[in-house]
Amino acid sequence: MLRLNEVKLPLDHAPGEILAAICQRLGVAAGDVVNYSIYRRSCDARKKTAIALIYALDVEVRDEAALLARLADLRNVMPRPDTTYRFVAHAPADLTARPVVIGTGPCGLFAGLLLAQMGFRPIILERGKAVRERTKDTWGLWRQGKLNPDSNVQFGEGGAGTFSDGKLYSQIKDPLHHGRKVLEEFVKAGAPEEILYVNKPHIGTFRLVSMVEKMRAKIFELGGEVRFGSKVEEIDIDRAADGNGQVRGVVLAGGERIATGHVVLAVGHSARDTFQMLFDHGVYIEAKPFSIGVRIEHPQSLIDRARFGPAAGHPLLGAADYKLVHHCANGRTAYSFCMCPGGTVVAATSEPGRVVTNGMSQYSRAERNANSGIVVDISPAVDYPGHPLAGIEFQRRWESAAFVAGGGSYAAPAQRVGDFLAGRPSVAPGGVEPSYTPGVHWTDLSLCLPDFVVTALREALPAFAKQIRGFAMDDAVMTGVETRTSSPIRIKRGEDFQSLNTRGLYPAGEGAGYAGGILSAGVDGIKVAEAVATSMLKSA
Repeated sequence: MLRLNEVKLPLDHAPGEILAAICQRLGVAAGDVVNYSIYRRSCDARKKTAIALIYALDVEVRDEAALLARLADLRNVMPRPDTTYRFVAHAPADLTARPVVIGTGPCGLFAGLLLAQMGFRPIILERGKAVRERTKDTWGLWRQGKLNPDSNVQFGEGGAGTFSDGKLYSQIKDPLHHGRKVLEEFVKAGAPEEILYVNKPHIGTFRLVSMVEKMRAKIFELGGEVRFGSKVEEIDIDRAADGNGQVRGVVLAGGERIATGHVVLAVGHSARDTFQMLFDHGVYIEAKPFSIGVRIEHPQSLIDRARFGPAAGHPLLGAADYKLVHHCANGRTAYSFCMCPGGTVVAATSEPGRVVTNGMSQYSRAERNANSGIVVDISPAVDYPGHPLAGIEFQRRWESAAFVAGGGSYAAPAQRVGDFLAGRPSVAPGGVEPSYTPGVHWTDLSLCLPDFVVTALREALPAFAKQIRGFAMDDAVMTGVETRTSSPIRIKRGEDFQSLNTRGLYPAGEGAGYAGGILSAGVDGIKVAEAVATSMLKSA
């Protein structure tokens, strides 16, 4: 089988043109092509009047060896890489030890699934509820302003990614094709097969709910367990005089102790009480950079026209996205984050008395507004020095300020872009209706953002408008605050994926500072599961 890269065709090409392009590239007749399939499809929209589709194709031909020899100098023709996933270990039938996975976000789910597929019967602990019950609690905040601190956008089965755009792409290096394993497992759980070949696949919240349930069922079928309402209060660690430790078990909030020598810590970026507990138990943690800013909303039609021109609305293009970066005069960088085409801005707090925003889309991406985080980078050395957990307090400070600026409820502070740039409070919406529920309070966002962030955003918005016409339109809506862009800490680990000073503890995923998004978190879960399995076989 051959892999043909960079096969370029017009947006509205006929189906037969793919075969014709294959024959032209390879210099063969159509009869010599046994079969072909699309491995990847993306679009080139640099010329809005001539948008093209770019394909990577897997092609089966007659006399492949001779053809490869003849085309050895063509860099875009090569043998198809082997992306088959192969398990690194299998548990012996008499193994009684069981690993524990804390958290059921993408990282925890994939760590648990892989361990179950290898026969290690993991015990997966989740402080929140099963995904459908959790969805009811989440809607309780959005519709009624009622927060359940253990069951919300951040906590519960599926993790924060469940209430998002469901993006399944990443810029991580993946030489072993673990990302392909993630996508294939999602397809088995009910995701559309197109996620295997479109360039920027996404799923959407409603589909993710049923997929998470099917993955949980598979873990049970393979001998694993998933326990909800099981918050880990303590990790039992034997700590030696030199500071190094060994995990012996976990203790749940109800007092139950589960003995284990292998704990996967996949708690997500908002498990602040868990981070404090780990720090108190001597686990090595360091502060990590993250970003802070707002959510911005525009009419999706504006973004579509800016990106696709006359082709806006084409079914193969869907709702347009964007990626923006501006380096500001004050030394900060402002950039778009977690862009959600045709989506909504959602309440994402996990603590009482604080307001946090995030973005979400369904699979259809059919809502009237586009939204994205517009955030500014911050760093421990400059903005929250002196303590590994200082970034958490930095987040809390501005989330609490947003709660006050929003009127002392879970309504979010909001401001029109024109007013923000002019330095005056907003009093009402313009032509863009905010999508955030349980509602917004029109005000001045400078009340709940650091001064340097306000300065950077006021410079960046007009700069972004040079790339996307209308981006700084007066009526675009900014909603605050976006603080959970990534974890404010890193629980450092070695090449064996174990904590630097605590054997048997495997920091994983976004919360530990090793992922950012569903795909990279799932990949990290696979890597950590492989490390756990290898270690358990050595100690068996």
